[in-house]
Amino acid sequence: MIDETDAKILTIVQENARTSNAEIARMIGMAPSAIFERVRKLEAKGIIRGYETRLDPTSVDAGLCAFIFVRANERVGSLETGARLAAIPEALEVHQVAGEDCYLLKVRVANTEALGRLLRERLGCLASVISTRSTIVLSTLKETAQLSLGASNEKEEVDAR
Repeated sequence: MIDETDAKILTIVQENARTSNAEIARMIGMAPSAIFERVRKLEAKGIIRGYETRLDPTSVDAGLCAFIFVRANERVGSLETGARLAAIPEALEVHQVAGEDCYLLKVRVANTEALGRLLRERLGCLASVISTRSTIVLSTLKETAQLSLGASNEKEEVDAR
């Protein structure tokens, strides 16, 4: 689906989306116009979905991270509850999962009081939600949305030595 050059471009852009085409070109050894065209094609194919700014959660009063397992009483394959969960602003991730529970949410809120309100007022009011189980994160050792690509694996292996 992607070649080695695209993998290198994607690795660079994942690390810093503000890296200019000229800088990427210098790093890879290509012309900036060629990088521009490749990035445009990666965007058009939907491989690059968008660009986001990562914020420090504590600075914006969202220092508490928690994972919430949600069990719902909807028919198998239905995503109605999932859509409602995804509409909750504090929900950073909503995954439909296999097993006893139906969904796994990653949420960020200010503190345990805010988490309690979220559980009572946002999840508890959904008629299809049968139960929830929450796990509060004490510290985060790694948090990323960057995907590991072939071009970056070589660098990681060298760094590990």
